[in-house]
Amino acid sequence: MNDLKNRQRRTAYDARNRQADKEALSRIICAQCIAQPAYRQAETVMWYSHCRSEVGTQAVLLSELASGKRIVVPYCTQDEQGHKRLGLWRLQDFSELMPGTWGILEPPKHRWGEPGKEIAPEQLDCIIVPGVAFDRKGGRLGNGAGYYDRLLKNIRSDAALIGICFEAQLIEQIAMEVHDVPMDLVITETTIYTGIGRQ
Repeated sequence: MNDLKNRQRRTAYDARNRQADKEALSRIICAQCIAQPAYRQAETVMWYSHCRSEVGTQAVLLSELASGKRIVVPYCTQDEQGHKRLGLWRLQDFSELMPGTWGILEPPKHRWGEPGKEIAPEQLDCIIVPGVAFDRKGGRLGNGAGYYDRLLKNIRSDAALIGICFEAQLIEQIAMEVHDVPMDLVITETTIYTGIGRQ
């Protein structure tokens, strides 16, 4: 299974890196996201801050901060046992972020755990999920560190999961394992796919 996942990862990384017009296509994908009923109805939404060749999110993060929604961004940290996990930060101004793990914008370490800024997973109504690859049924392949797998186990069953990627990152069938959580929607620049979600 790991060998298959690694092959799928390499194929999708290469396709993502070769993708032309990333900025323009990212705007289209993000606009499709915020037009979804599940997104419009959500009060607390988690976006990721993109890095490298991922679908770009910084422009939509800036605009959504003025939307009246509670915007949350993740950062890479550890739990009490030393396991990797995503911290959840309520973002109120883009200036709160600085380059952190892998150059991803995140709150500075000295502010982690700050009262009023930390959000519990159960408070999320909608999560915009990055991925190395997706399939048309909502299967997702991440980078392999398990950060999102652990987060998605702890969210409410009615929270909407929206995976976003370039059409070139789609794979016919992701090699899913028991702990992998499928998306409700996968949105690309050309199509909105309805995933199987959590059953």
